[in-house]
Amino acid sequence: MTETILLVDDDPTLRRLLGDYLQAESFAVDQAASGQEALRQAYQQRPALVVMDVMMPGMDGFEASARLRELTDVPIILLTAKNDEADKLRGFRVGVDDYVTKPFSFAELTARIRAILARARPATPTEARVHRLGAVEVDRDRRVVQRAGQPVALTATEFRLLETLLARAGQAVSEAELTREVWGDYKTAETGGVRRYVWLLRQKLEDDPTHPALICTVRGYGYRLDGLNNN
Repeated sequence: MTETILLVDDDPTLRRLLGDYLQAESFAVDQAASGQEALRQAYQQRPALVVMDVMMPGMDGFEASARLRELTDVPIILLTAKNDEADKLRGFRVGVDDYVTKPFSFAELTARIRAILARARPATPTEARVHRLGAVEVDRDRRVVQRAGQPVALTATEFRLLETLLARAGQAVSEAELTREVWGDYKTAETGGVRRYVWLLRQKLEDDPTHPALICTVRGYGYRLDGLNNN
Protein backbone atom coordinates (compact mmCIF):
# COMPACT_ATOMS: atom_id res chain seq x y z
CA MET A 1 0.00 0.00 0.00
CA THR A 2 1.32 3.45 -0.94
CA GLU A 3 2.32 5.48 2.11
CA THR A 4 1.30 9.14 2.28
CA ILE A 5 3.72 11.92 3.22
CA LEU A 6 2.29 15.23 4.44
CA LEU A 7 4.61 18.00 3.21
CA VAL A 8 4.25 21.27 5.16
CA ASP A 9 6.05 24.42 3.97
CA ASP A 10 5.00 27.96 3.11
CA ASP A 11 7.33 27.89 0.06
CA PRO A 12 5.21 26.65 -2.87
CA THR A 13 8.28 26.02 -5.05
CA LEU A 14 9.85 23.67 -2.50
CA ARG A 15 6.51 21.91 -1.98
CA ARG A 16 6.15 21.35 -5.71
CA LEU A 17 9.72 20.15 -6.32
CA LEU A 18 9.94 17.94 -3.25
CA GLY A 19 6.39 16.68 -3.78
CA ASP A 20 7.22 15.65 -7.35
CA TYR A 21 10.39 13.89 -6.17
CA LEU A 22 8.57 11.94 -3.43
CA GLN A 23 5.84 10.92 -5.86
CA ALA A 24 8.52 9.64 -8.24
CA GLU A 25 9.79 7.59 -5.27
CA SER A 26 6.36 5.91 -5.02
CA PHE A 27 4.94 7.94 -2.13
CA ALA A 28 1.58 9.67 -2.15
CA VAL A 29 1.95 13.34 -1.15
CA ASP A 30 -0.46 15.71 0.61
CA GLN A 31 0.58 19.34 1.02
CA ALA A 32 -0.08 22.12 3.51
CA ALA A 33 1.16 25.73 3.49
CA SER A 34 0.86 26.45 7.23
CA GLY A 35 0.92 24.82 10.64
CA GLN A 36 -2.83 25.27 11.05
CA GLU A 37 -3.50 23.59 7.71
CA ALA A 38 -1.08 20.78 8.63
CA LEU A 39 -3.10 19.99 11.76
CA ARG A 40 -6.33 19.79 9.74
CA GLN A 41 -4.73 17.62 7.06
CA ALA A 42 -3.11 15.29 9.58
CA TYR A 43 -6.40 14.81 11.42
CA GLN A 44 -8.39 14.19 8.23
CA GLN A 45 -5.89 12.25 6.08
CA ARG A 46 -3.81 10.33 8.68
CA PRO A 47 -0.46 10.48 6.82
CA ALA A 48 2.28 7.93 7.43
CA LEU A 49 4.85 10.70 8.08
CA VAL A 50 5.01 14.51 8.21
CA VAL A 51 7.85 16.59 6.72
CA MET A 52 7.51 20.14 8.06
CA ASP A 53 9.43 23.41 7.81
CA VAL A 54 10.27 25.17 11.06
CA MET A 55 10.05 28.80 9.91
CA MET A 56 6.47 29.48 8.86
CA PRO A 57 4.29 32.55 9.53
CA GLY A 58 1.74 32.20 12.30
CA MET A 59 2.16 28.74 13.82
CA ASP A 60 5.77 27.63 13.34
CA GLY A 61 6.97 24.05 12.97
CA PHE A 62 7.77 23.64 16.67
CA GLU A 63 4.27 24.59 17.78
CA ALA A 64 2.65 22.56 15.02
CA SER A 65 4.73 19.52 15.99
CA ALA A 66 3.77 19.87 19.66
CA ARG A 67 0.08 20.06 18.71
CA LEU A 68 0.42 17.09 16.36
CA ARG A 69 1.83 15.09 19.25
CA GLU A 70 -1.40 15.75 21.16
CA LEU A 71 -3.34 14.11 18.31
CA THR A 72 -1.12 11.34 16.97
CA ASP A 73 2.25 9.59 17.16
CA VAL A 74 2.84 10.11 13.41
CA PRO A 75 6.61 10.42 12.71
CA ILE A 76 7.74 14.01 12.08
CA ILE A 77 10.83 15.33 10.26
CA LEU A 78 11.53 19.05 10.71
CA LEU A 79 13.25 21.13 8.01
CA THR A 80 15.24 24.21 9.03
CA ALA A 81 17.70 26.71 7.62
CA LYS A 82 19.45 26.90 11.01
CA ASN A 83 21.98 24.35 12.24
CA ASP A 84 21.56 25.30 15.90
CA GLU A 85 21.90 22.73 18.69
CA ALA A 86 19.34 24.52 20.88
CA ASP A 87 16.79 24.44 18.07
CA LYS A 88 17.42 20.75 17.48
CA LEU A 89 16.95 19.97 21.16
CA ARG A 90 13.73 21.99 21.17
CA GLY A 91 12.47 19.95 18.23
CA PHE A 92 13.35 16.63 19.86
CA ARG A 93 11.67 17.71 23.11
CA VAL A 94 8.35 18.34 21.36
CA GLY A 95 8.54 14.85 19.88
CA VAL A 96 9.99 15.08 16.37
CA ASP A 97 11.84 12.08 14.97
CA ASP A 98 14.50 13.74 12.83
CA TYR A 99 15.83 17.18 11.93
CA VAL A 100 17.19 18.11 8.48
CA THR A 101 19.13 21.31 7.79
CA LYS A 102 18.62 23.26 4.56
CA PRO A 103 19.95 23.05 1.93
CA PHE A 104 19.48 19.29 1.81
CA SER A 105 19.55 16.49 -0.72
CA PHE A 106 16.13 15.16 -1.72
CA ALA A 107 17.73 11.71 -1.91
CA GLU A 108 19.01 11.92 1.68
CA LEU A 109 15.66 13.17 2.96
CA THR A 110 13.94 10.28 1.19
CA ALA A 111 16.38 7.83 2.78
CA ARG A 112 15.55 9.26 6.19
CA ILE A 113 11.82 9.00 5.47
CA ARG A 114 12.17 5.34 4.46
CA ALA A 115 14.29 4.53 7.52
CA ILE A 116 11.82 6.13 9.95
CA LEU A 117 8.83 4.45 8.30
CA ALA A 118 10.59 1.09 8.48
CA ARG A 119 11.22 1.59 12.21
CA ALA A 120 7.59 2.61 12.78
CA ARG A 121 6.05 -0.53 11.26
CA PRO A 122 4.71 -3.00 13.85
CA ALA A 123 6.67 -6.15 14.58
CA THR A 124 5.30 -9.39 13.15
CA PRO A 125 3.53 -11.72 15.61
CA THR A 126 6.47 -14.14 15.62
CA GLU A 127 8.74 -11.34 16.87
CA ALA A 128 6.30 -10.05 19.45
CA ARG A 129 7.36 -10.17 23.08
CA VAL A 130 6.54 -8.28 26.23
CA HIS A 131 9.59 -6.97 28.05
CA ARG A 132 9.69 -5.71 31.63
CA LEU A 133 12.30 -3.33 32.98
CA GLY A 134 11.37 -2.73 36.60
CA ALA A 135 8.20 -0.60 36.44
CA VAL A 136 8.47 -0.27 32.63
CA GLU A 137 6.64 -2.67 30.30
CA VAL A 138 7.35 -2.74 26.55
CA ASP A 139 4.95 -4.59 24.22
CA ARG A 140 6.76 -4.84 20.86
CA ASP A 141 3.75 -6.29 19.04
CA ARG A 142 1.39 -3.46 19.94
CA ARG A 143 4.23 -0.90 20.18
CA VAL A 144 2.94 0.11 23.59
CA VAL A 145 5.10 1.27 26.50
CA GLN A 146 3.83 1.67 30.06
CA ARG A 147 5.52 2.88 33.21
CA ALA A 148 3.94 1.96 36.54
CA GLY A 149 0.79 1.07 34.60
CA GLN A 150 0.57 4.46 32.85
CA PRO A 151 1.04 4.83 29.06
CA VAL A 152 4.28 6.44 27.87
CA ALA A 153 4.20 8.22 24.51
CA LEU A 154 7.35 7.46 22.48
CA THR A 155 8.15 8.74 19.00
CA ALA A 156 8.97 6.19 16.31
CA THR A 157 12.69 6.93 16.69
CA GLU A 158 12.58 6.69 20.49
CA PHE A 159 10.85 3.32 20.22
CA ARG A 160 13.39 2.06 17.68
CA LEU A 161 16.27 3.06 19.96
CA LEU A 162 14.61 1.27 22.87
CA GLU A 163 14.06 -1.84 20.70
CA THR A 164 17.72 -1.81 19.66
CA LEU A 165 18.87 -1.66 23.28
CA LEU A 166 16.38 -4.40 24.21
CA ALA A 167 17.85 -6.68 21.54
CA ARG A 168 21.24 -6.34 23.26
CA ALA A 169 20.02 -6.07 26.86
CA GLY A 170 22.81 -6.36 29.39
CA GLN A 171 25.49 -5.70 26.74
CA ALA A 172 27.40 -2.51 25.99
CA VAL A 173 26.36 -1.10 22.59
CA SER A 174 28.51 1.58 20.97
CA GLU A 175 27.11 4.94 19.90
CA ALA A 176 28.18 4.21 16.32
CA GLU A 177 26.27 0.91 16.27
CA LEU A 178 23.16 2.50 17.77
CA THR A 179 23.32 5.23 15.12
CA ARG A 180 23.50 2.67 12.31
CA GLU A 181 20.65 0.59 13.73
CA VAL A 182 18.31 3.50 14.42
CA TRP A 183 19.06 5.94 11.59
CA GLY A 184 20.84 3.84 8.96
CA ASP A 185 24.23 4.11 7.32
CA TYR A 186 23.68 7.63 5.99
CA LYS A 187 23.94 9.10 9.51
CA THR A 188 26.88 7.14 10.90
CA ALA A 189 29.01 10.26 11.32
CA GLU A 190 26.61 11.89 13.79
CA THR A 191 26.44 10.22 17.19
CA GLY A 192 24.99 13.30 18.91
CA GLY A 193 21.51 12.13 17.91
CA VAL A 194 21.93 9.01 20.05
CA ARG A 195 22.80 11.11 23.09
CA ARG A 196 19.79 13.36 22.60
CA TYR A 197 17.41 10.42 22.26
CA VAL A 198 18.93 8.58 25.24
CA TRP A 199 18.32 11.74 27.27
CA LEU A 200 14.69 11.85 26.07
CA LEU A 201 14.12 8.16 26.85
CA ARG A 202 15.55 8.61 30.33
CA GLN A 203 13.15 11.49 31.02
CA LYS A 204 10.24 9.22 30.14
CA LEU A 205 11.34 5.87 31.59
CA GLU A 206 13.71 6.39 34.52
CA ASP A 207 12.64 7.00 38.13
CA ASP A 208 15.53 9.46 38.41
CA PRO A 209 16.85 10.49 34.97
CA THR A 210 19.92 12.11 36.53
CA HIS A 211 20.90 8.73 38.03
CA PRO A 212 19.67 6.24 35.40
CA ALA A 213 19.17 2.62 36.42
CA LEU A 214 17.79 1.30 33.10
CA ILE A 215 19.74 3.01 30.30
CA CYS A 216 23.27 3.15 31.66
CA THR A 217 26.20 5.03 30.14
CA VAL A 218 29.30 3.01 29.28
CA ARG A 219 31.84 5.81 29.49
CA GLY A 220 33.74 6.48 26.30
CA TYR A 221 31.81 3.81 24.39
CA GLY A 222 28.01 3.85 24.42
CA TYR A 223 25.08 2.54 26.46
CA ARG A 224 23.77 -0.61 28.15
CA LEU A 225 20.18 -1.55 29.01
CA ASP A 226 19.87 -3.09 32.49
CA GLY A 227 17.05 -4.59 34.53
CA LEU A 228 15.39 -6.73 31.84
CA ASN A 229 12.91 -9.45 32.88
CA ASN A 230 11.04 -11.15 30.01
CA ASN A 231 7.81 -13.10 30.35
